[in-house]
Amino acid sequence: MKINCIVIDDELPAIQQMEEYIKRIPFLNLMQCFDNAIEPINFIKKNQVDLIFLDIEMEGFSGLQFIKSIQNKPKIILTTAYDAYALDAYNLNVSDYLLKPISFERFIQSLDKIFEYFSTIKSITTDEKVYKRDYFFVKTEFRMQRVDFNDILFIEGMKEYLRIHTAEERIMTLQNFVSIIELLPSDNFIRVHKSYIVAVNKIKSIERNRIYIGDQIIPISASYKDQFFMFLKR
Repeated sequence: MKINCIVIDDELPAIQQMEEYIKRIPFLNLMQCFDNAIEPINFIKKNQVDLIFLDIEMEGFSGLQFIKSIQNKPKIILTTAYDAYALDAYNLNVSDYLLKPISFERFIQSLDKIFEYFSTIKSITTDEKVYKRDYFFVKTEFRMQRVDFNDILFIEGMKEYLRIHTAEERIMTLQNFVSIIELLPSDNFIRVHKSYIVAVNKIKSIERNRIYIGDQIIPISASYKDQFFMFLKR
């Protein structure tokens, strides 16, 4: 199994270090390195990129701006000299947050979940050439409950809980956005607010910064607005 990756960093020594580390990992395939966050946007559209090692503070266009500007995001590991962006990183669902200087041991640790994720994907897709499920299970109260993707209207964050809204019921589950968004089909579900994920095919209308689904009004936050409307244009 090979995981295609790219490096985005505006400091040459940092790029060289990442290149050296990546070459020592058999399952990583380094496709290209970039010294800015603009050029990779087009590269990702034309190539199958699985993983990005991304610096945050870059001149002109930051790593966080880059994340917000792309659709169908690859896995992202942030590499930065600053710890002040940890909360932003969590909200953007990045896989890990590496503080420079990055040791090789810490680099390897960051790849554990990445390798596990792609190994799972590969095992699923090699079984009868992809058996695509149209449902998933969540733990609610004392049972595991099946939820069909097509039944979901939207998902609402409630502190440490999520509330899954369907036409028939509201399902509470002790889960976070990071874990549940991995389960949802990326061609129909998108985050529009720090507290909301919506099913695009259930949207009745959009007025200014509000989404109407059933009898509910979902706000579109400024940080997700551009991403959402770009998604609609695809």
